[in-house]
Amino acid sequence: MTTSEGTTPTASPASSASPEVLHYTAFSADPGGGNPAGVVLDASGLDDAAMLAVAARLGYSESAFLTPPPEGLPGEPGRAFTIRYFSPRAEVPFCGHATVAAAVALGERIGPGALVFATPVGPVPVTVTERDGALRATLTSVEPRVEDVAAEDVTEALAALDWPAGDLDPALPPRVAFAGARHLVLAAATRERLARLAYDFDRLAALMLRLDLTTVQLVWRESPTVFHVRDPFPVGGVVEDPATGAAAAAFGAYARELGLVPEAAVLTLHQGEDLGRPGELTVELRAGDRRVRVSGTGTRI
Repeated sequence: MTTSEGTTPTASPASSASPEVLHYTAFSADPGGGNPAGVVLDASGLDDAAMLAVAARLGYSESAFLTPPPEGLPGEPGRAFTIRYFSPRAEVPFCGHATVAAAVALGERIGPGALVFATPVGPVPVTVTERDGALRATLTSVEPRVEDVAAEDVTEALAALDWPAGDLDPALPPRVAFAGARHLVLAAATRERLARLAYDFDRLAALMLRLDLTTVQLVWRESPTVFHVRDPFPVGGVVEDPATGAAAAAFGAYARELGLVPEAAVLTLHQGEDLGRPGELTVELRAGDRRVRVSGTGTRI
């Protein structure tokens, strides 16, 4: 995982006065793959500034902080939680990989089964299953939506990325997709175009802040249901997110909205290969249910 300084964060032991910070990776069973996240299972003693400080110290794209659930949140006793997400720079409304990481951490401690997280964007159910000794978490997104994006904003994004307009895939037009957080979807015409990513950090961040984007979801379509994706995340102080569950959910809604896939479909997203942290995200669309399910494995680092 690359930070804005281009370094890889390392774990540092917490002091006796600090909360226990767990280190998990999501969307890979290999500690060297997927997307790392910090997980604090009991953040009751932390205020906003303290949570942000922990996230900044870790340097991961996001970290998850759990506290008791609000009154009235559905779920079994002991399996419902409030969850908040912080990047090194700010709180974010929803983070898929940190949700998976937290769910796997809980699954190791309280066993597989149904969980419910009260997130800033609404309740997110998560199911943890175990197969051959490995835990897998499946989150169900909030109601998604897909919006048009102004041509001048696409032009500015391409300029920041240093991508010629001719390198886009016309079959996958630019859109802004939301499934808990907003992402600009841009499709590369070739795998080679996707692999060459060197962008203007500050210029892209400025555009994303103006459009209230969490990441830019860059995609290349390998087959009808297999995609390769990358997610610049300068607004979080991180050059690139190695595996992005929130963007995967948004992309599932995008693919369905544009008729790229059937109403019921299972998509496979490969991410992190170009960073040396390969991960795999499974996106499930169900007929009659607009929500998107994203699943993957996870493991402690």
